[in-house]
Amino acid sequence: MTITEIFDKFNSLKILIIGDVMLDAYTWGKVERISPEAPVPVVNVRSREIRLGGAGNVVMNVQALGANPIICSVIGKDSYGQSLLNLLEEQRLSTEGIIQSETRITTVKERIIAGSQQIVRVDTETESLINETERVSLSKKIKALTTDADVIIFEDYDKGVLSRELIHDIIEFANDHDIPTIVDPKKRNFLYYQNATLFKPNLKELKEGLALQFDVKNPDELSDAVMMLKSMLDLEGVFLTLSERGVYIDFKDKQKAIPAHVRTIADVSGAGDTVISIAACCLALGLSPELIAGLSNLGGGLVCESVGVVPIDKELLKQEALLHLENV
Repeated sequence: MTITEIFDKFNSLKILIIGDVMLDAYTWGKVERISPEAPVPVVNVRSREIRLGGAGNVVMNVQALGANPIICSVIGKDSYGQSLLNLLEEQRLSTEGIIQSETRITTVKERIIAGSQQIVRVDTETESLINETERVSLSKKIKALTTDADVIIFEDYDKGVLSRELIHDIIEFANDHDIPTIVDPKKRNFLYYQNATLFKPNLKELKEGLALQFDVKNPDELSDAVMMLKSMLDLEGVFLTLSERGVYIDFKDKQKAIPAHVRTIADVSGAGDTVISIAACCLALGLSPELIAGLSNLGGGLVCESVGVVPIDKELLKQEALLHLENV
């Protein structure tokens, strides 16, 4: 399959994203004085904006790649929850996988920015697990939407949508129906993703998850740690992101390290969301480990050249892939 054919086939994919969807809120302003009430700056607001955040950024990246993303999550039945649903609809994204809870709040990360400096971040959130009724309802909804899905992404931010029971339930269902699963883990559920297809931690998450210290510069120690994780969770593969060191993949009996491409880094925010979105599309198409890692590595680097959390530019990624991966 050529690079051009791969990018064309992205358009036919249906991708289910399960996890913690949230809002990123931005308040921009200017500081001209200190408050008389306390020694803090007074921000004179110039503009405000809300965007999809958390698993929502993965949804935006999958859509930018041309695939059809469906987010499955639990949010609050509150004003922020309604704003989140409105944003999905404005982006022509499905809301059929969303459950609104009377007992939870919608997660919001609000950043107050003066000039180019972030003054403070205000988080409105809960980290408690969804209740049993919500978990059962979400599981039923996921299974109904999975019937014609090409791949499932678990996008975990430790905000309570994903639990051990839900993870096991959906992975078992996916495996029974030959649907590949790819995981972007966080600390709480790190060791609960048994039998997943592809597991994508970063270096810090791998070390913390295994309670293991090793020298990432030593190829043998790196590969041994990845093999330990594969064995412990009975995974088909591990795709490890190594920041400025690139990526390492152990999948389908192949192990390969790919260095990062030289970039002018403006902002690393959201790079992991881009990487898993590309990897999921590649996994759904049954591409080789080299192409999964190579394309994802390119995309993660590209979004770091932009300021803020932005979805991948598909055409730019395609041109880079034609330049660097045509013979892979």
